[in-house]
Amino acid sequence: MSKVNNEVIDIPAIDGKASSKVPFGQKVAFGLGMLANQMFPAALGIFMVVLVQDLGFPGWMWGLIYFLPRIFDAFSDPIMGFISDNTRSVWGRRRQYVFLGAIIMGISFIIMWQVYRENSLEYNFTYFLVWSFIFYLGLTIFSVPYVAMGYEMSDDFHERTSIMATAQWIGQWAWVIAPWFWVIMYDPAWFENADAATRNLSIWVGISCMILAMMPAIFIKSESTKNDESLAPLNFKNIGGSLNEIFYGFVEAFKIVPFRRMCIATFFIFNAFNTVAAFSFFIVVYYLFSGDSAAAGLWPTLFGSVGALVTTFAVIPTVAWMSRKMGKKKAFMVAQGISVFGYILLWFLFIPGKPYLFLFALPFFSFGIGSLFTLMMSMTADVIDLDELNTGKRREGIFGAIYWWMVKFGFAIAGGLSGVILSFVGFSPESYTEESITGLRAFFSGVPIAGTLIALFVMRKYDLTEMRANEVRQAINLKKLGLGTSSAYQKGKLESLAGKSIHSTTIGRDFSRASKAELQQLFAETLENKLPGLCFSPYLERQDPSDVLSEVQILDRLQTVQPFTHAIRSFSCTGGNELIPKLAREKGLRTVVGAWISRDKVRNEKEINALVGLAQDGVVHIATVGNEVLLRNELSVGEIIAYLQRVRALLPAGVQLGYVDTYYQFLSHPELIEYCDVVLINCYPFWEGADIAHSLAYFERMYDLVKAIAGNKEVMVTETGWPSEGQEVAAAKPSAENAMKYFINVQEWAREKDVKVFYFSSFDEIWKVQQEGAVGSRWGLWDKDGVLKYGTAGKLI
Repeated sequence: MSKVNNEVIDIPAIDGKASSKVPFGQKVAFGLGMLANQMFPAALGIFMVVLVQDLGFPGWMWGLIYFLPRIFDAFSDPIMGFISDNTRSVWGRRRQYVFLGAIIMGISFIIMWQVYRENSLEYNFTYFLVWSFIFYLGLTIFSVPYVAMGYEMSDDFHERTSIMATAQWIGQWAWVIAPWFWVIMYDPAWFENADAATRNLSIWVGISCMILAMMPAIFIKSESTKNDESLAPLNFKNIGGSLNEIFYGFVEAFKIVPFRRMCIATFFIFNAFNTVAAFSFFIVVYYLFSGDSAAAGLWPTLFGSVGALVTTFAVIPTVAWMSRKMGKKKAFMVAQGISVFGYILLWFLFIPGKPYLFLFALPFFSFGIGSLFTLMMSMTADVIDLDELNTGKRREGIFGAIYWWMVKFGFAIAGGLSGVILSFVGFSPESYTEESITGLRAFFSGVPIAGTLIALFVMRKYDLTEMRANEVRQAINLKKLGLGTSSAYQKGKLESLAGKSIHSTTIGRDFSRASKAELQQLFAETLENKLPGLCFSPYLERQDPSDVLSEVQILDRLQTVQPFTHAIRSFSCTGGNELIPKLAREKGLRTVVGAWISRDKVRNEKEINALVGLAQDGVVHIATVGNEVLLRNELSVGEIIAYLQRVRALLPAGVQLGYVDTYYQFLSHPELIEYCDVVLINCYPFWEGADIAHSLAYFERMYDLVKAIAGNKEVMVTETGWPSEGQEVAAAKPSAENAMKYFINVQEWAREKDVKVFYFSSFDEIWKVQQEGAVGSRWGLWDKDGVLKYGTAGKLI
């Protein structure tokens, strides 16, 4: 319906297109094409790491392989756009090219990755480069008409966003799936090496994506253009001469100010992101896990996969909703502003030893690319309407080609810049430094932030609003009808609380001249004198807290530690952990028994009931309700106090009660102390980046701060320790020597001050690699097999 001089008239659909809603099946068919369109570059980005990591390509080769084929792709797109826009066929203008391009892409992708490390570097480089050109030719033949098909599906302002949101939602699964290739590629159980993995995986990717790419050609119908006399004849002369029209099309397109703003904004956002995207693998492996790809495990995969899942299930639906509520421009501005915040968070949340922290940045980070094409592809369709109103031509192919030319030309530059940055910071897998990794991290956050801010500045005056777009669409329809037109732990936390510098304070033994043999001797003597307490976790190498502990393995582990400690501390009262205090008491050990409390209220009830039952059985000396719950931000202080009050009322007389958390949580929430019989604190100078020479001063200051507010109540250290391997935290360096130094100093301090200290931990906990990286799994005095790491049965190695 439309109004002309305030009279309502019917406006029929133009060119057989639906004027508003598109059947969901058609949207899905278009979306399957988007899945292929995104899976190829997603897989390519993952596989490209192999060229540097495993086949030895230097930075300049990486840059050329990124740059040259994409430059070819960028310049071939407009030619393909002209061909697609002017094709006369019973199948319409697009479908046959989509089908043909799918075949070329699939086959060439497979062949391209058949590279072998046995071949020379020069041969692999040349082979890969040649087949890259063929692959990108197929991509051009497919993608230009494919994208144009999407622009043609509807002329409704919001339905266009719905089409693109559906397609992007389906396409985003490529970015969910592709990062898992890293897991397969570097798992020797799957393939002997990563290049063998890419040779095989490329077959699966090539065939499956080829089939997906054919779906729009098969299921999205189009009108015959066989007899359309308005289209330019396609022959070699015209295609050659089309370069002039293509150039003219560029000029005309860039005269449309909203389109120019969109292209510039996309150029900066997308290509700033792609300049540094591949660095996430290197940052996770070489910064968070010190170059140990095995220790990094799933974390490189999770960075990409979780981000894509957030985009799929949160960002795209949210952006589509925002677009309907506030318009496309405002939705774009808000979404990109959120992404800037996410990039800032990533600088701070890439923390060695705590890889899980970067997950908190991903929901914000994902708004950048997640919103970009959902909105921009919809906006492009609006611009094509504006161009049709001005010129009388429908040029989806040309406009799509120009828009994606900006993307791909920038992508080529981004690939080249990636190589330049790698060379500039001096990074390579064989030889990297702390400075080179810091450089990668700086570029990883800084380049996208800069690109996004430029894009926001450019888009601030974008004015093709919903009202204006509807006016344009209405004017086109009226014109065609001849009716005329109408318008984590915190590094530096202690010093901020103490109000003074501690990093220069030194107490305890001076180990500067101690040899390793002397350290081992002191360690053995200290251990044989028995510890006040030891944190006890009996999980074996292939177990984690989801497994049920057996009595046999608990007894075996207790047998190992019993000669060297007066007490043990356990962390849970379910999953077999309820056996620990019973068996420990039989061996004459005192027990600190914990109920594991979290946001899982059902499990909390089981834990509390089991803890009370153990206390009533007489096997608990100190009962603890919760461990670092506030640090994990799972419950409020009030909820923790309520649990303490409940348990206090049920405990037998003589059993002390407490809550365990980092020392500074008690400083922030001193009201907890009132409900505890004993104040239980975890003190980790390592996590605050303390140099080993000053670590005991850090530890003592942590204790003293809490002791000062505890009144007459005993303050007990329930966790402290030092890892023997893993990532550094500022000046805190994991090593066997530093672990022995810290252990000796803390134990001597505890005896001198008469403070009960439970050392963390008894055994290395390999399962923590997935949560805390290599450093999280190496805090034990004994290794995963129960062998004393710094001596054997109290004797020197």
